Amino acid sequence: MSDVTLAAVRKSFGATEVLHGIDLEVKDGEFVVFVGPSGCGKSTLLRIIAGLEKVTRGEISIAGRKVNDMPPAERKIAMVFQSYALYPHMNVYRNMAFGLKFTELGKQEADRRVRHAAEILQLTPYLNRKPRDLSGGQRQRVAIGRAIVREPTVFLFDEPLSNLDAALRINTRIEIAKLHRELKATTIYVTHDQVEAMTLASKIVVINEGRIEQVGAPLDLYHRPANLFVAGFIGSPKMNFITGSVAAAGPEGVTVAAADGRVVLPVKAEGAKVGEAVTVGIRPEHMLEGEDEGLRLVGTVDAVEHLGESSFVYLHLDDGTDIIVRSPGDSPAEPATRFIGTAPAAAIHLFDSAGQVLLRA
Repeated sequence: MSDVTLAAVRKSFGATEVLHGIDLEVKDGEFVVFVGPSGCGKSTLLRIIAGLEKVTRGEISIAGRKVNDMPPAERKIAMVFQSYALYPHMNVYRNMAFGLKFTELGKQEADRRVRHAAEILQLTPYLNRKPRDLSGGQRQRVAIGRAIVREPTVFLFDEPLSNLDAALRINTRIEIAKLHRELKATTIYVTHDQVEAMTLASKIVVINEGRIEQVGAPLDLYHRPANLFVAGFIGSPKMNFITGSVAAAGPEGVTVAAADGRVVLPVKAEGAKVGEAVTVGIRPEHMLEGEDEGLRLVGTVDAVEHLGESSFVYLHLDDGTDIIVRSPGDSPAEPATRFIGTAPAAAIHLFDSAGQVLLRA
């Protein structure tokens, strides 16, 4: 078993606490992604699991063993960094085999592991090349191969794709997903890119200012965000937020006044007070162009991005809010023209004055 368990993990640098009591269980074989804005503590948490940073308080267990005081080499983990960190004077084979040099493995077993990893990563034709003769994506695959040959209990990835261009990032992302399916290894992956998180993870951990905001499967976080932060972070383009107020609350739900209209939302009315400020959340792809049943949104078009299969309409509402509407590719919207849209009640998320979601009835 290759579970990773964090219990009340805290980390301070001097008087500044950057992780505030992290509790998390990563199950054997899961692909867990830590996601959040820069400076939220996700890389620090990964380095603590790896043993590259000492935990201030709390307990870390890997495969059932407490590892707080264990050096990185004894934790049976392998880490892939943002930087490839390849030896320029060594060929691909020697770069991948270097980490095995200080183990008790025989030459034959080390060779088997290197060649097996090269086959998995489609690097066999490049084993005799130097890093300077490789593309960025190939170099990153060599770095991943160096981790595979160690046959670790847990793989750790610290923003491994951030140095790649957009096309290589997509290709390498697909390769990492295939690799996980083949190896079935427990994997913890750090990124600030929520698209990477959504496409790679079996479970996402959203971190903000050293605290876990929500843990769940990618589509759970997309459809059922726990609060405004998660709602705004997961999804591309991000969710639109419109300020409103509670007009009525009863058995049928909560009536919200916002933008140019009112809408009855099927959420639990407990705790919703008439006159209370709330936030209406609606994803750009869930909005409709034209009048329909739901919350009416009227404004002026600032810009239109035609992407072929769809168009992004940037809209300045009459109440001063800026939102994005994802419309069909042949949308007739044009800059400086009036635009009428609708947010269907079933697609609206409602958040209270503290930023917490009001649950659907």
